[in-house]
Amino acid sequence: MDKHVIDLKQYIREIPDWPKKGILFRDITPLLNNPSAFSMALDALCTDFKKLSVDYVAAVEARGFIFGAAVAEKLGVGFVPIRKKGKLPGKTESITYDLEYGVDTLEVHQDAFASGSRVLMIDDLLATGGTMAAACRLVEKIGGSVVGISFVIELAELGGREKLADYMVSSIISYD
Repeated sequence: MDKHVIDLKQYIREIPDWPKKGILFRDITPLLNNPSAFSMALDALCTDFKKLSVDYVAAVEARGFIFGAAVAEKLGVGFVPIRKKGKLPGKTESITYDLEYGVDTLEVHQDAFASGSRVLMIDDLLATGGTMAAACRLVEKIGGSVVGISFVIELAELGGREKLADYMVSSIISYD
């Protein structure tokens, strides 16, 4: 291991009982506050996908935008925002999916990219995988090809990778 490599886990703050009792929230704010750690995280998010001829990076709001837009810039490709229902102007395509306690809807512009475009999906956290699975289906619905998914943090005990088994999935920090 390179002696200049930073242990990124040290930049993830644990906040117990937030947003509700029994949840241990993994806060990325300290990682974002440290330029070296943030830069290293961005490089790590790109590592497995640099040779895959990515055309676009897509990410779901809000924390995914922080990493997704920066990864797109590093890879020299466009960025596609995937938003909650009613947040995008113009013609959109949507997908509704089940949450643990209800349903939610994601939208993307219908003309976000040309059919057949190779899309790398980025997010800050893989928990149960439902939101990312829906986002991937949405990208595919408008003609994109998901070439991989990269997360900053993975909560492995929640089994989110199972919902993403059809994709190449990478995470840079894992909690078992």
